[in-house]
Amino acid sequence: MNLDYDVNEIKTIVAQAKKAAYEAAGDYLVEKLDGKDNYPCGFAWVNIHGIKGNTKLGRAMKAAGIEKSYSGSHQIWNPAGVNVQNVDVKEAGAEAAADVFESFGFKAYAGSRLD
Repeated sequence: MNLDYDVNEIKTIVAQAKKAAYEAAGDYLVEKLDGKDNYPCGFAWVNIHGIKGNTKLGRAMKAAGIEKSYSGSHQIWNPAGVNVQNVDVKEAGAEAAADVFESFGFKAYAGSRLD
């Protein structure tokens, strides 16, 4: 992976990912659930793999506010920022965020779990 982004570029990518996540989560809530947040609750996140924390890119990720997970990936919890409990809504947002990161050359995956 030959990614050469600085802190400001990472912040821009994160903002695009969060915007896409928010829109996807909202669409899922309205179109699939009729706006009702009464299904299984849980958590969702996006993991960005393959970036060591001691590299220029790793330091830029940290400076942009992206935390490291216990597995070593960089991680953003609830990238949609939605205040619902439905795991499917949150996962739709995490998948959209992962797609944005992948479009910039990152290896990113959505994750979720029930509460």
